[in-house]
Amino acid sequence: MQAAEIREYLGRLTGWSVEGDHHLVKPYPFPDFAVALAFVNEIGRLAEAQGHHPDIHLSWGMVRVQIWTHKIDGLTESDFILAAKIDRLRAGPAGGASPR
Repeated sequence: MQAAEIREYLGRLTGWSVEGDHHLVKPYPFPDFAVALAFVNEIGRLAEAQGHHPDIHLSWGMVRVQIWTHKIDGLTESDFILAAKIDRLRAGPAGGASPR
């Protein structure tokens, strides 16, 4: 994707940024480690179902997600679709992940 196309797709997302016109990044804050971990597990299930695997960084009260298409070493439309699906997980019926 070229920079103009990246900016167009990025405008459809909330809270995501693009680093180096190469990958999407978004931090998700949580009240504690357990809730953050539950969200990571939800992302993992989604990623497996989609066959599209983001880099996920977990720390106490924070999950940071990075998405790009490894095969082309850059961004594609499917990366933005995955980002939107991850956002929908976070905005789920209980307002996001909860410990299981």
